[in-house]
Amino acid sequence: MRRKVYYSVRTRGPNHAPPRMELDHLASAIISVYSQFDAQHYFQEGFGYHCVDEGHVGGRVGKDVNAYLLRKAGKAELWPPRAEAGYSEDDLFDLIEFMFDCVGKPLEGGYHSYYNCGYHYSKFEKEVGQEEFQREVNEILRQYSTGFELSKGGEVLAVAESGFESLVEQELPEYDPENVEGRVKAAVKKFRYRRALLEDRREAVRDLVDVLEYLRPQMKEKFASRDESDLFNIANNFALRHHNPQQKSDYDPEIWLDWMFYFYLSTISAVLRMINRGSKGIK
Repeated sequence: MRRKVYYSVRTRGPNHAPPRMELDHLASAIISVYSQFDAQHYFQEGFGYHCVDEGHVGGRVGKDVNAYLLRKAGKAELWPPRAEAGYSEDDLFDLIEFMFDCVGKPLEGGYHSYYNCGYHYSKFEKEVGQEEFQREVNEILRQYSTGFELSKGGEVLAVAESGFESLVEQELPEYDPENVEGRVKAAVKKFRYRRALLEDRREAVRDLVDVLEYLRPQMKEKFASRDESDLFNIANNFALRHHNPQQKSDYDPEIWLDWMFYFYLSTISAVLRMINRGSKGIK
């Protein structure tokens, strides 16, 4: 089906946002997405299928899906998805991530005609199926509560600020997987965790500053000394890293932590590009 934006969304002005989706409506919508993909056999690799000759043929998670969920998520009786289950937000987000792990686009298989048994597939394209599932689910998650999305890695996270979506999803230039790229990814996840407290977000910003500190020797070769120092003055002077009476602490953290997070995230990306291509930087 052609993807389109329907009339009310196209014509609604910027000051007339649609009402936020409630949890029970979100559950119904997610179950609808699951049913859509299940009807197209996208879950056969994960969950298997029923055959009139062989009975239930188990998929990658085995024949007992609830037993698998109990082992992996510590929860039972979540499967199959059903509107009357009264899922909590935690349960529903667990199910979304679980579905993402198990979905895959069917590529090769055959039709078992005996008693119109149906299609049985043996080869799947996992990443393509996950991308399609992610796209459908995100149309819904962004309308729920304060806005969420399913990441490329299959984790439900708070949506990024408008205009910064590509920044939080970008792959950093390859430099040091353990001390740079891995730490940045962990900081992004910490900041976007749906229940992140102010201290969690402050810690995520500190983690980004620490990565920049790790890159500081290389930065000295690319930046004028004053420009390089100014990048750290923000973190040092706004009660973020060190604790002393001279620090500014009367700012609104809800606003400033967001600004500092995206500022340092984009700065790290720029610094890595400069280091990797041998740029002279700011002079």
